[in-house]
Amino acid sequence: MLKRLYDWTLSLAESPYALWALALVAFAESSVFPIPPDILMIPMIIAMPHRAFLIAGIALVSSVLGGAFGYFIGWGLYETVGLPVLEFYGKTGKFEEFATTYNDYGAWAVLIAGVTPFPYKVITILSGSTGLNFAVFMVASVIARGLRFFIVAGLLWKFGAPIREFIENRLGLMFTLFVALLLGGFYVLKFL
Repeated sequence: MLKRLYDWTLSLAESPYALWALALVAFAESSVFPIPPDILMIPMIIAMPHRAFLIAGIALVSSVLGGAFGYFIGWGLYETVGLPVLEFYGKTGKFEEFATTYNDYGAWAVLIAGVTPFPYKVITILSGSTGLNFAVFMVASVIARGLRFFIVAGLLWKFGAPIREFIENRLGLMFTLFVALLLGGFYVLKFL
């Protein structure tokens, strides 16, 4: 089923409504949809390199708006579903402790999930359920998603189809390694 969904999403890149499809996929992926917008972006940019940064901009705006929707899902469902379950099990105190810790580092979580292969939708919903400051959430989302989409667009614009395999197979790993090195550097600086 996931393969069919992937193939269907990829076929949207050839549609005359590809930009609208990209906007819809980027929005939905930030809160519920399992296929990342990169699947549409890559063939669209290869076919129309002169529109690479427009395509990245549409993905960015739609993804951040979808992230805001995910945030509100977490915020709204926590009150109606999550809290009663936690109260039933007597765990509201534990969640409040977790929420405080998460919110201390929430901007980093949003940045990491926004650029790495970690599902961004998980962080958008979690940020809403813990009450992470919405402005902090939005700024971190714009930075993270902007980096991700504009780096992909820039690489495809500059190098074209030959860089496609690298982006599809290794860019997520490169982003993950970069984030790990960045966090490791901060950790070393803090304790030196």
